[in-house]
Formats: sequence, C-alpha cells, structure tokens
Amino acid sequence: MERNYWKDILFGVAVGDALGVPVEFKSRAEIAAKPVTDMIGFGTYNMPPGTWSDDSSLTFCLADALTDGYDLQAIANKFARWLYENLWTPRGEIFDVGMATQQAINRIASGIKPELAGGMDSQSNGNGSLMRILPLLLYIKDKPVEERFRITKEVSSITHAHVRSVIACFYYLEFARMLLVSNDLVAIYNELKTDIGEFLASTTIAAEEVALFDRLLKGDIYKLPVDDIKSSGYVLHTLEASIWCLMNSSTYAEAALKAVNLGLDTDTTGAVTGGLAALQYGYDAIPEHWVLMLARNKDIAALADELDRKYTRENA
Repeated sequence: MERNYWKDILFGVAVGDALGVPVEFKSRAEIAAKPVTDMIGFGTYNMPPGTWSDDSSLTFCLADALTDGYDLQAIANKFARWLYENLWTPRGEIFDVGMATQQAINRIASGIKPELAGGMDSQSNGNGSLMRILPLLLYIKDKPVEERFRITKEVSSITHAHVRSVIACFYYLEFARMLLVSNDLVAIYNELKTDIGEFLASTTIAAEEVALFDRLLKGDIYKLPVDDIKSSGYVLHTLEASIWCLMNSSTYAEAALKAVNLGLDTDTTGAVTGGLAALQYGYDAIPEHWVLMLARNKDIAALADELDRKYTRENA
C-alpha cells in the first residue's frame, strides 16, 4: 500500500505538540530534573493527555483548506473559524493562542487581505507560521523553486509576513521535501546548504537576513552541543532546534522527546520536530499508544485520508 504522507505530517505534528503541551514554559533545567519520557497530561494547561495546542489546530486548518485546493483566503477563513468558532480544537475550546496570530486573524476578520495580515516588522518573528506550515509541502513539492518560495511566503504571511519567518518556513519545507525521496539526513543537510544558499542569493532578500541562517546554511548545526541549541518561541530557534533534534535521533520518539525536553516552547518545538521525524520514519514509527491517546485521532485520520484521496487521485 502506498504511503500516506498526509498521515505522517498530521500525526507527526500533533503527537509532538501533545507531548510538549503539559510542560510548556518550563525551563530546560526544570525539565531535566524530571524529563518527559511518555505522553503525559495536565501540567501547564491542566489538559488531559493527548491534548494538542494551536500549533496542530492551525496545521489541521491549513490541511482542511487544501482539501479544496489552494486558496489563500480559504486558509485564512479556516484560521478565523478556529479563533472565533473553535474549529479544529482538540476538546472544543481554545486554550493557547499566540498574540501575533490572534492580531493577524483579527485583521483578516476586519477585511484585510490575508497576505497583508501578518506582522511585517523584525520583532514579528515568533514561530507561529512555522508551526503550522508543513501540510503545504504536499501541495508545492513538484512546483519550481520560485513558486514554492512564493506560495510559502503567502501562507506564512497570513500571520507572519517578515522575510525571516518566510525563509524559516521555506527552509523547513525544503528539508521536508527532501525527506520524501531520501533518508540520508547529512546528505540532505549538505545539499540544502548549496540549493537554498544559491536560491536566496538569487533573490533581492537582504544579505544580513540570509546571514542569520548561517548556522544552517554554512555550519554543521547537528554537531553543536545541546547547550548551543535554543528553544524559545523565536522562529529561528525553533527551526534550528528541529533540525538538531532530527539529526541527533534515530527514531520518531527519540526526536520528539528530545525536542520537548529542550524546554520553554515545548509544544511548538515538539510539533515542528515531530512533523519532520514522521516524514523520516513514517506514521507507523510513531508509538501506537501515543496515537491512541491523541485527541480526535479518528478525525485527524479521516482528514489525512481525504487529502490522500484527493491529491493521489489528481496526480495519478
């Protein structure tokens, strides 16, 4: 049976997210005293085990919108329905929302075009677009690189329009795209140094912005000690942490738990890492009891199957 990459993505993100929800905002030192080793509950938000956050909600909203093809306004409308009507919430209500995302959705509701809604200043570089971008992969994967970048920019800009957030989303999706055809992480990493470096150099993006990605594009981030890896809500920290965790693990569970145990923005680091790890190892590599504990797991599976039918059939 052909692999359902939508299932990898949706469950990979949500399980990583749910692993991190109970310990969000705890420091690395606090978590080190009692590391996360399994799916637990309560904690920070007092939610039952298997509860995912806004990261997965917005990931599902994007995926849900893609069932009807690509329409930026439709994606933005799903986000608004999440914020105002609790669409794709794990248990019927929102308990976690980023300020930048909330402000952007409020702008959309007031009539601002989606591509102009996200924060555009350099302070608006939280990880709120990176955390939800992964379903876009399977829509853009066969398009030319310029088009992949343009569409990624549009979808990021719904909530995060600064070029740094856009580059982070682009790098993440390019890494994920390579995982569809290879499981050699070091080879992927090195190839992206060249490919992404050359692409960004061909654009009008300021060199100082591109230089912020040097640890990924010029260094070997996976060789750094854990103390050099940050796990705040800053988009670059989350991206770097996800690549580091993936490249220093050999299973889905190891990668996702490594991400969560970095502390601070645990749900998002878990979600972003979990998405890549599920593409690397496959849905079947996610511990079954984690999947069974996941809120609305049948709804997530149904969404993945619907997307798989649509995109497999259309591209067959």
